Amino acid sequence: MANIKPIGEKVLVKRLEAEEKTPGGIVLPDTAKEKPKEGRIIALGEGKKLESGERAEFEVKVGDRVIFSSYAGTEVKVNAEEYVLMSEDDILAVLE
Repeated sequence: MANIKPIGEKVLVKRLEAEEKTPGGIVLPDTAKEKPKEGRIIALGEGKKLESGERAEFEVKVGDRVIFSSYAGTEVKVNAEEYVLMSEDDILAVLE
């Protein structure tokens, strides 16, 4: 796991691997693969700071498989592993 501790309402997501084949069985080269918009939550910040000074709880938790917007967050690379650091607002849904 990465030694990255998100702050505030930020979450650290490990992007899921891109599909190697199309549904019709065509093998895709790396240049043709679209980066997946799905990932697994690796770490959470403390939560959004409210006007009262308290922290809001996250709607997601570590381990959740999520769908996020196409241009969400910032890609970071740690120890040859790639992650996306994004705001909780960039997460569109949790897959159950």
